[in-house]
Amino acid sequence: MEFLRLALDEARKCTPSPTAFCVGCVLTAAYPPDSQPVIVSRGYSRELPGNTHAEANALAKARQLSHEQLAELFPSAPRPIDIDTVLTHADIYTTMEPCSVRTSGLAPCADAIIAARIKRCFIGVGEPDDFVKCEGAQKLKDAGVEVIWLNGLEKECLEVARMGREH
Repeated sequence: MEFLRLALDEARKCTPSPTAFCVGCVLTAAYPPDSQPVIVSRGYSRELPGNTHAEANALAKARQLSHEQLAELFPSAPRPIDIDTVLTHADIYTTMEPCSVRTSGLAPCADAIIAARIKRCFIGVGEPDDFVKCEGAQKLKDAGVEVIWLNGLEKECLEVARMGREH
């Protein structure tokens, strides 16, 4: 729950929008696999230019890490270290189910998570049908990503997601 709470902190940084949710995301990795997970990056909706989503932003920020930064985060990892390898040992924590459809035409977050070969996705709440019918969790499962629904913060995740607009 600790990483989901951190993702909620990220979601609260969002500028509310009448046409989009405020979502937060934390990307962690345990590499080598027997080590404790560390935070690789964080993201929130609309943080980066271009109508961006939390998960895509966290992944983009992770991909911007230098080899030196990765070596600092993962001192016991075999060298050379690269983000693609780290991501295969990563978990993603998101306050809302990753999108499976984008009305903007941008790539869905579920596709980005699958492409990054992330092994597990922890979700705070399912995406309500406010804008589109979301099938992100099923899409992830179908691609072999383990989906874990975290119970206990659903109401808070949904309230933050809908900040600044009527529901």
